Amino acid sequence: MAHKDSTKEQQTTIDALFDGAIRFKEENFLSYKELFEHLKKGQNPHTLFIGCSDSRVVPNLITNTLPGELFVVRNIANIVPPYHTSDEYLATTSAIEYALEELQVENIIICGHSHCGGCAALYEEEHFEKMPNVKNWLKLIESVKMRVLALKPTDETMRSYLTEQINIESQIVNLFTYPKVKEKYLARTLKIYGWHYIIESGEVYNYDFKLHEFNLLKY
Repeated sequence: MAHKDSTKEQQTTIDALFDGAIRFKEENFLSYKELFEHLKKGQNPHTLFIGCSDSRVVPNLITNTLPGELFVVRNIANIVPPYHTSDEYLATTSAIEYALEELQVENIIICGHSHCGGCAALYEEEHFEKMPNVKNWLKLIESVKMRVLALKPTDETMRSYLTEQINIESQIVNLFTYPKVKEKYLARTLKIYGWHYIIESGEVYNYDFKLHEFNLLKY
């Protein structure tokens, strides 16, 4: 019986997705018909949004942007690998490279978030024994864990916030290893931001490059 209930629930979920796609075409799409007609000619996004793959993080919803405005790269723990060329398949690096060289984006936002499973996994290595690729991916932010532990957080909540915010700061540093990023940033033709999005409140904290701290975005 449990198996049948599970199968029925899965079918209901996929049916909802199919229904959603139909409703989008018949209802929501019409509101943006002219925009999509224009976008068929090509994309010209003003911002590269690098975020976590977490299903609770929705870039266009958080930024209140329309289709065509954001070029989005998402992965576990919003990681920016240091730049290098390789014969391997480097999805995140390739997407960032494309945004910089081909799309010539004006802004880059690296957006981490509260309750990040990827950041938490740094302290739960045994949980990923059956996920070798995830485990290997998170080695890219092992230094973040070391920095956090050196600060001796007093509880898990503080440890989580420190990990998420220091991780964002670390990815900004990695971003500067990409070709021409430093030059464009210093010339003020490219703006770079680090955001910490709080899921339960909707708040976004922006990284201050001079003070090395996160401040709440507000009017």
